[in-house]
Amino acid sequence: MMVPGRVCIKVAGRDAGAKVIIVSNVDDVFAEVVMMGGKRRKVNKRHLLPTENVVDVEGISDEEIAKKLEEA
Repeated sequence: MMVPGRVCIKVAGRDAGAKVIIVSNVDDVFAEVVMMGGKRRKVNKRHLLPTENVVDVEGISDEEIAKKLEEA
């Protein structure tokens, strides 16, 4: 369910309500995501609400991922 490319909404923390895209799974608890501004963060998976949207994130820059996030 929490696969790279999955569009999620943060439900906890100071960025609650923000859309993010999962770039990679760090371990069972954390995932690395790209926020709207193109900034990468490590977040707890329990703080993410997955949506049905999945985008291809392999081999593209963080800025391009952020553009795809705006479209999703």
